Amino acid sequence: MNTDPHRHPFRRSGEDRETASQIPDTPQTRAPSYALAFADPDFMCRDELRPVRLQLELLKPEMLMNEAKVQSTIVMFGGARIPAPANKDQARTKTLADLSKYYDEARKFARIVTTEGLKSDALENVIVTGGGPGVMEAGNRGALDAGGKSIGLNIVLPHEQAPNEYVTPELCFNFHYFAIRKMHFLMRAKAICVFPGGFGTLDETFEALTLIQTGRMERVPFLMFGRAFWEKIINWDALADAGTISEEDLNLFRFVETADEAVEVIANWQGAGEKRGAIPGR
Repeated sequence: MNTDPHRHPFRRSGEDRETASQIPDTPQTRAPSYALAFADPDFMCRDELRPVRLQLELLKPEMLMNEAKVQSTIVMFGGARIPAPANKDQARTKTLADLSKYYDEARKFARIVTTEGLKSDALENVIVTGGGPGVMEAGNRGALDAGGKSIGLNIVLPHEQAPNEYVTPELCFNFHYFAIRKMHFLMRAKAICVFPGGFGTLDETFEALTLIQTGRMERVPFLMFGRAFWEKIINWDALADAGTISEEDLNLFRFVETADEAVEVIANWQGAGEKRGAIPGR
């Protein structure tokens, strides 16, 4: 019986890539045209190959997460600049220093969720973050505290960046396209938790809310940590008063303050018809 996972009789592409690297050095073999298409970085980065690159960024994390048997995730969005409480004296502003409490809440929340997930044989409710510093680091760190795995979806930015040290290495991914990265955040999401943050957090939040609002994504528990912060920067009621969203759209999310409160809301989530800010079951 053929147990080869490739399940075909053809020569492997990796073998040809290795063979091609050992060919004689001649004007012909040095010509860009001679390089194997799939092993030619310059060719793969051409504008015409953008559809292929989009497909590859969708496929690679999906395949590796399937191989790791990740069944579902809990998404954690939040600011990269929010410091751990131990470092709050180094924060750029007093507001950032005050928001450092959410680093601890994010870490605690991830620890609780991961601890519960470890009771299952499957990889359920795996914490997924953007893989960077701040709230993202806290989420991956909390999962590691519990002895579990977590996912980091990093992205290449103009300034130097590296994933935080708490992401599970085999579940640490890097992206070029924001759009594909955001798809991977939501493809397995069983709940979405948003902590205070900046443009990136707002972008991720409103894309997810729009998908749920328009029925393009199933409704899942959607928690906003820090009512005072979010109501200061976004006038949610003004949107409803203006008629640009419906009053019911304000029920798509809940405000919470602590990890324990968030866990309770997720456990008792009942969906539509609840009042914004209320804890279901109370």
